[in-house]
Amino acid sequence: MKRVLLLLLAAAAILVGVVLFRTVRFASKQIAVSPVTDIAIDVDRATENLAKAIRFQTVSFGVPSPISKDDFEAFHTYLEETYPKTHAALTREKVGGFSLLYTWPGSEASLKPLVIMGHFDVVPVPPGSEKDWSHPPFSGEIADGVVWGRGAADDKQNVIGALEAVEWLLSSGFAPKRTVMLSFGHDEELGGPDGAQKIVDLLIERKIAPECVIDEGGSIVHGVMPGLAAPAALIGIAEKGYVSYTLSVEQPGGHSSTPPRHSAIGILSEAIAKLEANPFPGSMTGPARQMFDAFGPEMSFGQRAVFANLWLLGPLVEYMLSSAPETNAIVRTTTAVTMMSGGVKDNVLPTEAKAVVNFRILPGETVNDVCDRVKKIIDDDRIVVTPLDKQPREPSPVSDINAAPFKTLEKTIREICPDVVTGPFLVLGGTDSRFFYEVTPNVYRFVPTRFHEGEIKMLHGTNERIRIENFGEICRFYAQLIRNFNG
Repeated sequence: MKRVLLLLLAAAAILVGVVLFRTVRFASKQIAVSPVTDIAIDVDRATENLAKAIRFQTVSFGVPSPISKDDFEAFHTYLEETYPKTHAALTREKVGGFSLLYTWPGSEASLKPLVIMGHFDVVPVPPGSEKDWSHPPFSGEIADGVVWGRGAADDKQNVIGALEAVEWLLSSGFAPKRTVMLSFGHDEELGGPDGAQKIVDLLIERKIAPECVIDEGGSIVHGVMPGLAAPAALIGIAEKGYVSYTLSVEQPGGHSSTPPRHSAIGILSEAIAKLEANPFPGSMTGPARQMFDAFGPEMSFGQRAVFANLWLLGPLVEYMLSSAPETNAIVRTTTAVTMMSGGVKDNVLPTEAKAVVNFRILPGETVNDVCDRVKKIIDDDRIVVTPLDKQPREPSPVSDINAAPFKTLEKTIREICPDVVTGPFLVLGGTDSRFFYEVTPNVYRFVPTRFHEGEIKMLHGTNERIRIENFGEICRFYAQLIRNFNG
């Protein structure tokens, strides 16, 4: 017994030693840079330009009226008048009706282009919610150091910031060695079929293979990642897939006074309960693992010890992440019941009941995997599972964090925002950049829009806004990004 106890103590000591050794070796991966201070963009003027851009109601409404064409055409004219040097030096093409592709030719044709993306369409403001805004949603008002309005943070700050950077670089006499392309979509909020997809088709036709694509999708978050004191610059290296399935049940119906054991709604409810009770398995691999490898060394010693030893504590971390919706989505394919219908009167048994369930698919899984798992969990021949009309999409490929363009992006972020730490991130929603994997493997999603705790809800919500100081960072970020990609 004594020998067994000694062996157990020795094993525990070895385990503790391994954990401590790995923790000590779990060193920072942040790039050491010096802040860049020589980009003298007039932020007050740029802010006024953003405010005016917000006043154009470039709304993607969806079916049956996708866009307001007059507003989109007026926005095009506004850009042309506001950025004369850009429109004189760069070629501008309208693609898919209203998307814009600018090309700034580089002096060295052997260098692959840099593509900077954004979109200028915005989601509608729900009727009746206007009264909840501190400033009218399309007023573009500047108050309290903030620009207010729909598109201020999604995504006109990105489009205007890039154009301000190009206009300043041209004024400064900068001439790129590497061709720079600006790809601005008009239907990102509708999935990008007439914008980004057609721009990619054009690049394929012209045999243009970019060195790198930078789009929205990642941002700077403050106080959101527990244990991390510094703001986190989240660089999207992949995005989840998307599919919705309709679950439908047909039953004979009849009078409610003589009901069967389970009505159509009851059968459907049981299927939904099974799906919610059996979530997809979690995974601490891929982008999730890479994110914690990057941010873990910047945390307190205790948390650093956890993330340095995911080989041992991975299941515990996965369990903890699963407890909150925001972090649960990072480690698994999610299941969300979003619509349900059935029945016409309180005393009539329904002949049909339907529900729609949306799944956001983790990289490494597929649309077919989701369908197979759904049918297996429900295990009921009375439930018919069919794809919703909306086109499903597979998870994107995962871009390489060791590729030179990723390192250049990290360097640029820390030069302009020296208070942040950077790391890869899995984008939970969708962006136009997913189309660009057809022409380059180096697709990254980041714009240095800052969000403090709770502010991420303003995207597609109420009181969308951006701080003027932060918008200045965005303008300088794009100027430095272009300079860095040109050596």
